[in-house]
Amino acid sequence: MKRASAADGLDLYLPVSTTRPAHALETALRAAVVDGRLPVGTRLPASRALAADLGIARSTVSEVYSRLAAEGWLESRVGAGTWIAGFPRQAQPAAAQQQSPPEYELRGGLADAGDFPRSQ
Repeated sequence: MKRASAADGLDLYLPVSTTRPAHALETALRAAVVDGRLPVGTRLPASRALAADLGIARSTVSEVYSRLAAEGWLESRVGAGTWIAGFPRQAQPAAAQQQSPPEYELRGGLADAGDFPRSQ
């Protein structure tokens, strides 16, 4: 377990494995967001600073940031930094999703019992 810190006051302990650092960092960041240790809007350290703090390659951190941004966990802009965007829709707690049932059943192989001629 290594400590990641940044000049803006972020002090976070992330378990990063030496054999699969990208997977470990990705899992640790997701867990920190879900647990509330990294609230929405928290600015993450630059990839160069985080890589130096964790003792891993900068490209690994950049890859993880890109992947999490593509999934909706992070937002990033060149020159502006990277910050926590929130939970992607599929990762939100069940109470927050509150999905209504679909209006139409579009799965194949399911018969519509309403079309069955019951009177015959």
